Amino acid sequence: MEQAKSIKLIALDMDGTLLTMDHEVTPLTRQAISDAMDKGIHVVLSTGRWLKSCYPYAESLGLQSYLVTVNGGQIWTKDKELVEQHLFDSKKIEQMYHIATELGLTTWMITTEQVYRNELPDNVHELDWLKFGCESHDPVILEKMIKELSYIEGLEMTNSLPTNMEVNPEGVNKARALEKVCKKLGITMDEVMAVGDSLNDIKMIQQAGIGVAMGNAQEAVKKAADYITDFNNEDGVGKAIQRFAL
Repeated sequence: MEQAKSIKLIALDMDGTLLTMDHEVTPLTRQAISDAMDKGIHVVLSTGRWLKSCYPYAESLGLQSYLVTVNGGQIWTKDKELVEQHLFDSKKIEQMYHIATELGLTTWMITTEQVYRNELPDNVHELDWLKFGCESHDPVILEKMIKELSYIEGLEMTNSLPTNMEVNPEGVNKARALEKVCKKLGITMDEVMAVGDSLNDIKMIQQAGIGVAMGNAQEAVKKAADYITDFNNEDGVGKAIQRFAL
């Protein structure tokens, strides 16, 4: 087994990384995560998902550490205690929604309580917003959206698929959230292995001691990584854990 660095925390993106195309964790990956935890390694989900859609996986895997959700917009304990959160200005949410709908993109927007899909609630300014997302399979329209949003200050733009874009408040990303987690655990980012497949994973992959891109990752992510593992449907996460952490 290859072990150039001592890994004390494994940060895992979910969709396209930990999860197969059927949104499942393969037996090999499940076992590798269990073996890592048996060695005292923290395993942290670091995802664009909000808590309600990722916590069942944390429970199923028996994870005992923190959870980084909505691309770093929130950090939780395993007992669902909120450690930190970064809220969006509701006026910016409203502005982005109108731009997206005018361009014909589908939208999803996450508050601290629920996800709104293709709708802007009447009480938009009374809610606590965490993240904005939109999608189009037309790259020209997506490019127009990116250009329009570039005129709005205070945004952190990324994606979780080549066909979408995700927006958090400026400075909010998975890497920064993981730095906070490391500080709480008394470790450094150099002792982290981060695994992901999309642009919202690049910063954590670059700043981790070992940055791993999935075989199915976007090209920019592969270029940023120290190592490229197998595809998400082919035990990519489990193989990376075996190689670098066990």
